[in-house]
Amino acid sequence: MDEAVDTQSAILMSATALLRQRTFEDISYLDLADAVSVSERTIYRRFPTRSHLLEALGRWIEAEHFPMQGFATPAEFRAAAQRRFRAFEAEPAYAFVAARGVSLSPIADGTESPITSAISAMVRGAAPTLNPRDALRVTATMRYFASPLFWARMRTGFDMNAEEVVAAFDAAMDSVLPTRPKANRAA
Repeated sequence: MDEAVDTQSAILMSATALLRQRTFEDISYLDLADAVSVSERTIYRRFPTRSHLLEALGRWIEAEHFPMQGFATPAEFRAAAQRRFRAFEAEPAYAFVAARGVSLSPIADGTESPITSAISAMVRGAAPTLNPRDALRVTATMRYFASPLFWARMRTGFDMNAEEVVAAFDAAMDSVLPTRPKANRAA
C-alpha cells in the first residue's frame, strides 16, 4: 500500500514539475509515465480520467504550495488568507491549476480537507452559540473566499492584483463573520 501512495505522490510531483514547462492540457499520461519511470498503465490506474488527475493535482498543489498557516481566530485566518493570495500571485500557474482542480465536481473520496477542518474549528471557537447549520454555512463561505478559485475569479474576471483580491476578501469576511470593531453611530 505504501508503494501506491509513493507512486501517486511521485506522479503528482512530476505533474507539478511539468507545469513549469507547459500547460496542464499539454501534459500527457505518457509524459508523466516517463517522468516517474512507470508504465502509462500505472498512471491510468491511479487517475482513470484527466478529471481525476486534475482534481488530485489541484488538491496536492493547494496543500504543498499554498498551505494556510495555522490559525485559531478570525484575525489569524484573515492574515493567513492574505499571505496565501500573495503566494498565488507569485505562482499563478500553480494557483490556476489548483483553482481548476477544486472547481470540478468531487470525483475522489469525500474526505474533508485540513483547511476546512481548521476553519470549522475556528468558527466553533469564535462563535460557539452559532447553530450547526449556520456554522456550516459560515465555514463553507470562508473556505470559498480563501480558495484559489476565488483568487482566480477575481484575477481573471476583474483583473485584480493580490492587494485588490485581499481587499475584496476582507470585505467579504466583514459580511460573513464581523470581527473588527465598527464606529458606533450613536457615539
